[in-house]
Amino acid sequence: MPSLQTLLMFATASLALAVIPGPTMLLALSNGMSGGLRRAAWGMAGATLGSAVVIAVVAIGLGSLMLASAWLFEVVRVVGVLYLLWLAVQLWRSPVADVQATLAHVPGREVQGRAAFTRSLTVALSNPKALLFFGAFLPQFVDPAQALAPQYALLGALFIAIDTAVMVAYALAGRQAVRWLSQAGLRWLNRGCAAGMGLLALLLAGYRRHAA
Repeated sequence: MPSLQTLLMFATASLALAVIPGPTMLLALSNGMSGGLRRAAWGMAGATLGSAVVIAVVAIGLGSLMLASAWLFEVVRVVGVLYLLWLAVQLWRSPVADVQATLAHVPGREVQGRAAFTRSLTVALSNPKALLFFGAFLPQFVDPAQALAPQYALLGALFIAIDTAVMVAYALAGRQAVRWLSQAGLRWLNRGCAAGMGLLALLLAGYRRHAA
């Protein structure tokens, strides 16, 4: 198993990477604003499942196979770009929820929660940079002389725990924004999330694998 020093180094690097606003973090912030912590929890569950799937793919070696296939990588990248752009448009056009409705129980919120789950899961699975990140980052902390599966499981669980904690912070920030900001302020904050999502899509569109 990884040493304590290795785990501390991995945790520090994971935290530094997690706090940088990515698509799942922006979704957590937006979900916290528009649907409160319940919808944000659904979204975080989707993002967590997506990360777990990608880590498992890397651990069993399919990540290397995918990265070796230029056309498959490009297909995933294009799908990721289009989906992020679609999300950006949806966030930009979505009306800001009424403050009292957001804080109170709203009928149908569970349906909205399942939609948040699917949306975050799709984002996590359609981002090829996540595959590149886990494929290049995780193996650096794995000792090939020891059993690989337990190491990947431990490191993956640690990353997911840190990533989830950061998403909770983003969701709480969105929740507090509903309490503190005016409707106009909330609208511009939501559009800021949309603009960030669009920027991430453009960065992914211009990303080239050999530059990693």
